[in-house]
Amino acid sequence: MARLKRNNPIPLYIQLYETLRREIQADRLKPDEQLPSERELCERYEVSRMTVRQALVDLGREGLVYSRVGKGTFVSKPKIDQQLRTLTGFSLEMTSRGSAPSSRVLEARLQPSDAGQANMLHIPAGSEIVILGRVRLADGLPLAVETVYLPHHLCPNLLRHDFAVTSLYEVLEREYSFRLTRAEQTIEAALANSRDIGLLQLIPPAPVLVMERLTFTDQDVLIEYVQSTYRGDRYKFRAALAPRQNGWMAQ
Repeated sequence: MARLKRNNPIPLYIQLYETLRREIQADRLKPDEQLPSERELCERYEVSRMTVRQALVDLGREGLVYSRVGKGTFVSKPKIDQQLRTLTGFSLEMTSRGSAPSSRVLEARLQPSDAGQANMLHIPAGSEIVILGRVRLADGLPLAVETVYLPHHLCPNLLRHDFAVTSLYEVLEREYSFRLTRAEQTIEAALANSRDIGLLQLIPPAPVLVMERLTFTDQDVLIEYVQSTYRGDRYKFRAALAPRQNGWMAQ
């Protein structure tokens, strides 16, 4: 066991952070393995609980560990490296990675669209829309909070489905014959708000990736507007860039 150096100018919480970080990177602590409790770490390294908590917060910010409410702190798997070249739903994306997707429904209702929602969906204000809010999980770990808005006239009776266990994209394609072929998407970095911290089981302050997406069918029909918040410690997005046809721009 590595000893912390009390005569070292480097603060103890940084020394502890570096010690645990090396253990994780050397694979001596395995993905999804539970770390010792705060009390055990305090006793093992002869430090205060505040020192332990600060080290764990820094490991969490780097995405090396994650917390589960009431259960403790665990070693993270490598970040989900999601390509931005193809349009796939959460369930299919997680299944393709060997994880078990699931959802917890926060809301599933109909309401008249307000001016902002109508503008995003290109429908008259007051038109009825479907609002579906879910926490998206993989292997039981919450990864994203997602709210979807859809014009109800395009998918009547959509809410008869249980979207805790059913893929929305699968239903849209199978029952309503919509082929989803393209999307316009923006992604921004932010700090999680109090609601997302609770739903995603994060330790504040926690970085998140905030995404907005408009999804279109092969007939260029705008079928959904999505607002999502992804855990910044578990996700990174990758895009492939091609050179301009007439060569790279001069720097």
